[in-house]
Amino acid sequence: MMARAAGHAAAIAAVLGAIGQSRAIGDPLPPPAASLTSWPMYRGGPELMGCAPGQPPTNLVLRWSARTGEPIKSSAAIVDDRVFVGSDDGQLHCFRLADGRSMWAQKTGGPIESSPLVWRGRVYAGSSDGFLYCWDAGTGRPEWKFETGDRVLGAPSWTTSPQGDAAWILVGSYDFKLHCVDAQTGRRMWAYETGNYINGAPAVWRGHAVFGGCDAVLHVVRLSTGELAKSVEAGAYVAGSGAVRGDRFFFGHYENEYLCVDLEAGQILWRYKDRAFPYLSSPAVSGDRVIFGGRDKRLHCVQATDGARIWQFTTRGKVDSSPVVWGDAVFVGSDDGRLYGVSLADGRERWSYEIGQPLTASAAVASGWIVIGSEDGSLYAFSRPADPPAAQP
Repeated sequence: MMARAAGHAAAIAAVLGAIGQSRAIGDPLPPPAASLTSWPMYRGGPELMGCAPGQPPTNLVLRWSARTGEPIKSSAAIVDDRVFVGSDDGQLHCFRLADGRSMWAQKTGGPIESSPLVWRGRVYAGSSDGFLYCWDAGTGRPEWKFETGDRVLGAPSWTTSPQGDAAWILVGSYDFKLHCVDAQTGRRMWAYETGNYINGAPAVWRGHAVFGGCDAVLHVVRLSTGELAKSVEAGAYVAGSGAVRGDRFFFGHYENEYLCVDLEAGQILWRYKDRAFPYLSSPAVSGDRVIFGGRDKRLHCVQATDGARIWQFTTRGKVDSSPVVWGDAVFVGSDDGRLYGVSLADGRERWSYEIGQPLTASAAVASGWIVIGSEDGSLYAFSRPADPPAAQP
């Protein structure tokens, strides 16, 4: 009887852990979202808030680095103890989290700046060749590719179909369109056209996709139909992504301002302006704080309620990298070649590591690891020091 129970439990565990398992009718579609062991997409989840659960180790050390052929501007995803990242070498790479061993790599027709999305055993990423790709996450086997009209630099995001029985992938392109594609088949569901390039990833808010573009407009699009629900004039082109918390959307633009918009009312609630430098960094939103980088070489922390400054942290290079809040610390890369960890409370430096070449990607956090790519072409993984080998009897 015990053997039968043990076998039954093992079978259940195998099914729950299998990559690419089929979904039973009536099962909910769990959204990809950051957890203690997973960072499945850009900024952690569809609201793009850039927050990781848990606390960082007090003694972070470099555990491994892995080379790709060209600079890495893509931000990594971490799922099932695998790290997925794009490179300017035109490949999506999969590495083992424990030691950086290459598991597979798949070639596209152009550089991959798009940050991958991993969901239910598949990995999705855009390429500068104009395609959105889907691969099997376990083997790297190509599943399908979807052609847009131009480069895809922004990260894909995720939503459910109106019936809740299918997953849809959302991705912007330099063809001026936000595309909605069936995650299983790669079939186009709808496309929404803007007035210029779309660089960032769309955030998901109450049945809508929310994103800014190079047309200097914040677009709020109905996910069910791809039709515009409302728009807000941003004042300048938006090169990065924003973040949703509640009914508020936080984002920066190229004319030196960070904004907060009430999505329900369609109104700008506050504007933050410090010095005459653009903001390309996507924000992290944690509690009452919004944290973002600027080309003024600073990391800024402001009040979510009114945009009042809380603290600033100065680096030696522009900060296009998007910060990640991990417990009581904020981690961000800089053009000065360093990865920084600062206190969420007061912005004081706690830790830094000099890589040497610019860091424009943002970090991914899972299972006690923090992983970030550099323009030197390598992916760097930090964690607590490895445990010493057990003594031999």
